[in-house]
Amino acid sequence: MNNPLLENTELPIFSQIKPEYVEPAIEQLLSDAQTCVEKLLTENDNYTWENLIAPLGEAEDRINKAWSPVSHMNSVVNNDELRDAYNACLPKLSAYSTEMGQHKGLFNAYLSIADSGDYAQLEPAQQKVIQNTLRGFRLSGVDLDDAKKARYKEISLELSQLSSKYEENLLDATNAWQKFISKKSELAGLPESALQQAKQTAEQEGKKGWMLTLQFPSYIAVMTYADDRQLRADMYKAFSTRASDLGTNSDWDNSDIMEKTIALRHEKARLLGFNNYAELSLATKMADSTQQVTDFLEQLAEKSLPQAHKDLAELAEFAKQQYAIAKLHTWDTGYYSEKMRQYAYQLSQEEVRQYFPAPRVLQGLFDVVAKLYGLNITELENIDTWHKEVRFFQIKDKAGELRGKFYIDLYARPKKRGGAWMDDCVGRKKIDDTIQIPVAYLTCNFTPPAGDDPALLTHDEVLTLFHEFGHGLQHMLTKVDYLGVSGINGVEWDAVELPSQFMENWCWEKEGLALISGHYKTGEALPEELFNKMLAAKNFQAGMIMVRQLEFSLFDFKMHQNYTPEHGAKIYQGLNAIREKVSVMIPPDFNRFAHSFSHIFAGGYAAGYYSYKWAEVLSSDAYSLFEENGIFDQQTGEAFLTHILETGGSADAMELFVKFRGREPKIDALLRHSGIAA
Repeated sequence: MNNPLLENTELPIFSQIKPEYVEPAIEQLLSDAQTCVEKLLTENDNYTWENLIAPLGEAEDRINKAWSPVSHMNSVVNNDELRDAYNACLPKLSAYSTEMGQHKGLFNAYLSIADSGDYAQLEPAQQKVIQNTLRGFRLSGVDLDDAKKARYKEISLELSQLSSKYEENLLDATNAWQKFISKKSELAGLPESALQQAKQTAEQEGKKGWMLTLQFPSYIAVMTYADDRQLRADMYKAFSTRASDLGTNSDWDNSDIMEKTIALRHEKARLLGFNNYAELSLATKMADSTQQVTDFLEQLAEKSLPQAHKDLAELAEFAKQQYAIAKLHTWDTGYYSEKMRQYAYQLSQEEVRQYFPAPRVLQGLFDVVAKLYGLNITELENIDTWHKEVRFFQIKDKAGELRGKFYIDLYARPKKRGGAWMDDCVGRKKIDDTIQIPVAYLTCNFTPPAGDDPALLTHDEVLTLFHEFGHGLQHMLTKVDYLGVSGINGVEWDAVELPSQFMENWCWEKEGLALISGHYKTGEALPEELFNKMLAAKNFQAGMIMVRQLEFSLFDFKMHQNYTPEHGAKIYQGLNAIREKVSVMIPPDFNRFAHSFSHIFAGGYAAGYYSYKWAEVLSSDAYSLFEENGIFDQQTGEAFLTHILETGGSADAMELFVKFRGREPKIDALLRHSGIAA
C-alpha cells in the first residue's frame, strides 16, 4: 500500500497512519528537501523569491504536513510503537534542521536576495520571511567554525531527545498511578459527576467501585471536594512527585534530563555569543532585555503580594473559624478555597457547571465569533480522525469565503498528554492562484460525559476552550500568503498569547454568557443571581493566583539566566529562593513541581513562561477598547481581526498592537481586570 504520509491529501488520513510508515516517509521527505536545496543553488546564480524561497517553502511544507499528524498522534493516542517511530525521527529532523540552518551557500543566497534591488519590490510579509530566516541562520550557528558547528548540531539533537523523553516520563508516571476505592463513604464531598466518572473508570478496568487517577479532571475533583484530608494529601503527593526521584518508578525520573537540558541550553547560548540562554530566548521575542523581563515580573509581584498575603490570611482564618483547622497545607487550599467561595458568595462550582454543557458552550463560542467577526462555523461529517470523540469544523467569513478548518478533541483519556493546546495541522500559503486553507488541532482534557448526560464544564474549562480557540483563530484567519509568517508562524513568542487570553474576556460578560450557557436539562438561562455571584467571585484569591504565575515565570527565567557550569542548574535551590520572595504558600519539601513543568522542559516556553503575563498586559489593554466601545462592537472587532488575527507574524507585534489600540500597551487594564489596585 502507498504510504499515507507521502500522499498529498488536503487532510491527513489518520486511520491509515501506521508506525511503520513514519520513518520511511520522513527519511524520503528530508532527502527530497536536501536534493531540492542543492538543485536550486546550482541551477541559479541570480537568486529570487520565485527561484529559491518559494520552492524551498514547498519542500518544507511537505515535511511539516507529514510530521504534524505523527507528532499530534504521539500526543493524543500514544502507544509504544508510535512512540518508537516518533523518537527514531527526532535525530533525523534535528540533523536536517541544523544542516539547513548552518548551510553557508543557502545563507549567502538569502543574503543576496536581501541585498538586491528586487528586495524593495517584495511585499512586507515576504521581506519579513527573509529577515526572520536570516536571523534563524545566525541563531543556528551559520557563522561558527566547523568544530563549533558540529557541537551545535550535537546539542540540538540531544535537546530534542531529552524533551521527548521528559514528556514520555511524565505521561507514563501520570498513567501508572491509580487508587481504587471500594467504599463510597471514603469519597464523601465529591460531586455526583466526579463519582460517576470514577465509577466509569473503574468499570473500564473491570472493577466495581471507584477508580481515582492523576488525569487532571480526577485529580482536581479530589483536591477541590474530597472531605477526606488524608486522601487529598495522598493524591497531592502522588501528583506533585510525578516523574521525579520521589515518584513510584525510578525509570521515569526526570531529574537528570532537567539538569542536562539546562546545561545544554546554556552551552548553546554561549556558542552563539550570548551570556546565557535567557538572552538567546529573547532574540525572537518582543522584550528588549533580560533586565526588562525581570523588572516587569518583579514589579507585578510587588503590586500583587499585599493582596496575595491578604488572600491567604483570610483563607487560613476561615478554615480555623469554620473547620477548626490550625494549619493549612497545600493539599488543603483548593478544598477550603471552594468552601470559602461557597460561604462568601453562596457560589458552588458544581452549581455553575449545570449551566455549561459542552455542546451549548461550543455552539455559544461559535456564536460569539460570529457576532465579533461575522464568521460562520459548521461541522463536517465523515472526516477521518484519530479517535471517535474528535469532531471537525470549517470556518467561512461573512463573504462566504472558506478561511480555515479545525479538529476538536475535548476530553481526557489514557494515553493522551495532559493540558490543553492548539497546534497547526496545515498552514496557509498561496501557490499560483490557489490558497492552501489553514487547519488547526484544538486539544483539551475536560471531564468526559458520564452516562446519558452531556459533559458539564467548569467555568475554568470554558475559559480554557475560549483560550485555545483564540490561538486557533490567529492560525486560521490569517490573510498572509507566505508560510513563514502566516498564522502563528513568526509571531514573537511573548505576543503569541495575546489572541488566546483576549478571547477569555467574553466568558465574563453577561452578553457573552447568554450565548454560551443554558441549563443542561432545561436549557434555562444562567440566572442573574448566579451570574452576579460569579462576577463577585471572579477575582477571588486573585493575588494568590497572580503570584503563583509570577513564581513560575521568575523561576523559569532566572534558572536560565543565572546558570553556571560550575554550580549546575540548582533547580530547587533557585525555585525555593524565588518562592521566598514572591510566594505566600510554600509547598512541602517533597514537592517536585519542576519535574512536571513541561511548558519549559518539553514545550516552547523555556525562558519564556513570562510570556503569559507579558501577553496578558496586551490582551487586557486590547480588550479595554471593547469595554469602551461595546463588547460586540463590529468596528472594533473588525479592527482586531484586521490588525492582529489576519496579520500574524508578517509585522512586529508592537507595531500591530499600536495600529489596533492607537498607542503602546499599559499595565492598568491587567491590574483592574485582576482586581489588584494599580
